[in-house]
Amino acid sequence: MSAGGSFGGNRGLRPVPPEKGVFPLDHMHLCDQEKKEYLNCLKTSGHQSEKCRHLSKKYLECRMEKNLMAKQDMTELGFGTASQASLSGDKLE
Repeated sequence: MSAGGSFGGNRGLRPVPPEKGVFPLDHMHLCDQEKKEYLNCLKTSGHQSEKCRHLSKKYLECRMEKNLMAKQDMTELGFGTASQASLSGDKLE
């Protein structure tokens, strides 16, 4: 008999909710263009997300504008100030 319960789950532990909570999916495809640009960038850069940070930021900004996620300062999402972004961009090239 397994101590982990069915399917290997741990019956004594409670699931932990996501840090940012639940946000609506983009059923209306309001930010599809931004999403596609980001995914294409990932493919062409060998999945090096740092090279596509500007597109990731653009996608998150679109989601905030369309009320698909709570509005937040971009520094809280790890994007820093504009001067920091340009410095990190200079290092990549």
